[in-house]
Amino acid sequence: MKQTKRILIIVFIIASISSLYFVPWILVKAWILPLPDTVQEQLNEAIDFGFDGMIVYVDQAGKPPEFYTAGWHDRKNKIPAYPQALFKIASITKLYVAVATAKLVKAGRLFLDKTLADYFPELAGRIECSDKITLRMMLQHRSGIPNFVDHPDFWTKPPKNRQETLEYALDLPADFEPGEDYGYSNTNYMLIEDLIDKTLGYPHQQYIKEEILIPLGLKHTFGSLSEVDIDDVMSGYYVGVETDFKTEDTGLMLATAEDVGIFLRALNDGSVFNEGEQEIYSSIYVYEHAGLLVGYQSIAKYHKDMDMVVIQFNNTTNFDGYDWNLAEIIYSRIVKILRNKKSA
Repeated sequence: MKQTKRILIIVFIIASISSLYFVPWILVKAWILPLPDTVQEQLNEAIDFGFDGMIVYVDQAGKPPEFYTAGWHDRKNKIPAYPQALFKIASITKLYVAVATAKLVKAGRLFLDKTLADYFPELAGRIECSDKITLRMMLQHRSGIPNFVDHPDFWTKPPKNRQETLEYALDLPADFEPGEDYGYSNTNYMLIEDLIDKTLGYPHQQYIKEEILIPLGLKHTFGSLSEVDIDDVMSGYYVGVETDFKTEDTGLMLATAEDVGIFLRALNDGSVFNEGEQEIYSSIYVYEHAGLLVGYQSIAKYHKDMDMVVIQFNNTTNFDGYDWNLAEIIYSRIVKILRNKKSA
């Protein structure tokens, strides 16, 4: 009995030591390092963890906005990161699309309880349960429609256009019964964008510009890469790859950190809405978001306890590594620095 107990203890010790090999030490280090006194010091530290470039925008109510940068805007040409750079904001775009949808619902142009089959009868046979999936469910990611990026061929055979992208989500079993679960799916919002285009008879980007960007004075937010000077776009990198991904047109929005921050405050304080629209929006979507594309990671949040918007952009990704988790840790530490500063 003693011999067996001794063997079990030895096996446990060996297993415990072996398990240390799998610990993501870079994340542990990022967590346990002493918290710097300033946001700038934290950004410099982040660059030491392997990010090529970072931009942070801070808007605390009653104070002038603060801008912080570190690393490269373009590492090949040795251009330092700068606050006014345009950035591919990826899924933060969904906030703008959801606001546009709320406005169109209030105007009686769209209806939250109409189904996908009602709006896109041509897709009824290619998306399971399309007669049960409502616009509301799509907005809330409760539709069960598969996420096109989860298709096994999406990354090895990237789609060349919008239709090819959609094809990666068609003719597949539903992820779950509509309304019965939550499953984040980019397909939902691509279809919603198409629905807005179809309803208006012109691009949703134009509607967003007219109804959201212009009223808020956002002159540095754009619907697509074709609208901008490519040199103004921050370069995007993937770990281990030399390619600069800034020239790839994803069809998603680009903006400066400041423009995203101004929009996010207007979203949270309600000033982006006309009468009756915010109640609709609150029933369909969230008030903060993050974004992830090859080469681009972004976090946009409003911190109610401090009445503060904090936007973070970084231009280095690695889907097989810990870059996203590391970005979240850096963001949380920046917020803690700002909270400490505010309470001092």
